Amino acid sequence: MTPDWLDRGEYPFESRWLDVEGGRMHYLDEGEGAPIVMVHGTPTWSFMYRHLVKGLRARHRCLAPDHLGFGLSERPATWSYRPADQARNLARFIDTLGLKDITLVVHDFGGPIGLAYALDHPENVRRLVIFNTWMWSTSGDRHFEVFGRLLGGRLGRVLYERFGFSVRVMLRHAVADKTRYTRAVERHYLRALDGHATWVCARELLGSSAWYDGLWQRRERLARIPALLAWGLQDNAFGAYLPRWRSVFQRAEVLPLADCGHAPPEERAPEVLPVLERFLETA
Repeated sequence: MTPDWLDRGEYPFESRWLDVEGGRMHYLDEGEGAPIVMVHGTPTWSFMYRHLVKGLRARHRCLAPDHLGFGLSERPATWSYRPADQARNLARFIDTLGLKDITLVVHDFGGPIGLAYALDHPENVRRLVIFNTWMWSTSGDRHFEVFGRLLGGRLGRVLYERFGFSVRVMLRHAVADKTRYTRAVERHYLRALDGHATWVCARELLGSSAWYDGLWQRRERLARIPALLAWGLQDNAFGAYLPRWRSVFQRAEVLPLADCGHAPPEERAPEVLPVLERFLETA
């Protein structure tokens, strides 16, 4: 059932469901043609990709799942919510729907979650579209060490689970240009928020370092896949990682967004769309 707080003008999509490990996954599946799978991070959900879906569904099949604990998916009380487990559910989603020759779009925690599939199945990934994210161990990175140790502990759990910290503070601060990220838009992240699932992400920023490192050690499996790197340069967390990502690919088109923060699909969708459409036609 569609929640009454969901603005159907912003998110005019049919809800679909798939049983995965731990519960029912909500997803959207709009349009026809070559499949584009859009993988969100934290504390977002498929709502973040709404502008891209609206702009692409006339010529492409756009699919965007909500990880368990996010968006409109179920929130099982005893499930792990670790990124490696979310990655298994994403693989099940792709396999169950029989998606072939996909374009994979990733952002934030959707980077390691989505790219885990690409590393395991590079033959089934035709293109990659990478927004601000990472795919390597955060251990030893001072910024992430401080963040992970503070917010991945007891204090962070209280802030995330009781006060909506991941949306009210983290996401609000991460968006550099708030002219499009209005309070009405923010309410869609607050109303869909599960504080526990987002806190697990904060904890696993360091807790899953070995898993991230295992992904990074296999990065050569991605090197031949055409990639579009659309990057918000005002992102304090990931903005500086663009050169590192460029080194991964033999063919990488770069769209630097000088006045954009952490969330290009939310902040700069109209600017990204024409570049993305051309990339889909030519790569």
